[in-house]
Amino acid sequence: MSAETTPSTLPAEAPLGVLVGVDGSDQSISAARWAQREAGLRNLPLTLATAYTVPAFWGYAADGAGLLTDDGRLHAGVEALLREVAGKLDPAGVAPELRVEVGDAAGVLIDLSAQAELLVSGSRGRGGFIGRLLGSVSSALPGHAHCPVAIIPAGVEASRADSGAPVVVGVDGSEQGRAAALVAAEEAQARKAPLHLISALPPISPNAAWLAVSLDEEAREQELRERLEDGARWLASEFPGLEVTSELASGVPVDVMVEQTATARLTVLGTRGLGGFSGALMGSTSAGVANHAKGPVMVVPFREDVRLGRRAEFGAVVDQDDPRV
Repeated sequence: MSAETTPSTLPAEAPLGVLVGVDGSDQSISAARWAQREAGLRNLPLTLATAYTVPAFWGYAADGAGLLTDDGRLHAGVEALLREVAGKLDPAGVAPELRVEVGDAAGVLIDLSAQAELLVSGSRGRGGFIGRLLGSVSSALPGHAHCPVAIIPAGVEASRADSGAPVVVGVDGSEQGRAAALVAAEEAQARKAPLHLISALPPISPNAAWLAVSLDEEAREQELRERLEDGARWLASEFPGLEVTSELASGVPVDVMVEQTATARLTVLGTRGLGGFSGALMGSTSAGVANHAKGPVMVVPFREDVRLGRRAEFGAVVDQDDPRV
């Protein structure tokens, strides 16, 4: 079935594959086009989803028939919006299934993400009465979704495969960062692209002058660089044949990673990291990167992986709290 035919309604119990939230905006259309290509790459179904809420007006809520009529009209209008977006996809690509839900947009997508392998959203949307699915909603998804979340800015849905661009992953020495690096390596391998690890070296705060101990900037940089290189060797051992490079970049983590999004095939981040003085590349940083990205960004939740236990064979790792807490 092509996108030019009438898309079917996906049963509630069916796997959703690559799930994309749409609201008809240019941003959501870009997200849907990127998601369609991802569904083809992964050999998965493609699901277009939207949500709406039924307004209750004082003095009118008791009129059950009126509410049912309005709900029917809203449902039909939202479904027509989904069909319009489906018609703008590649007819030769994976045919989309449609999903219309009633409820809060962020809550609906987070719940549905439990049935999806990847959740895709635009970076911002149209807003307005029909329950915006993007914008502030997309900001809420990475920290709560049950699967990785890809954020696609408007106009950057085209593949960067021909450029030979790498998949880039931000790491900060945390277990969450290592888990994100494993996902990034899998993404690079699936795309037949190189993998580039990058860690930010934040500038020393002027407040550091008040510390009782001196900070050896050269030693600090050397420690981070060695840890990064150890991580690259670990990933190369887990993914034979994958080209893995690393870079320690000076600058604020958000700025460093946003710059990478301009040319990367895909930029991958975890949902949280070390935090504190050393400067995490996760948590609020991933949100800042997603909000200002110039290319596709994937934010991945922590997941248990036996390969994480082998990282220590390639060099010391930083002690930290359980990343699941």
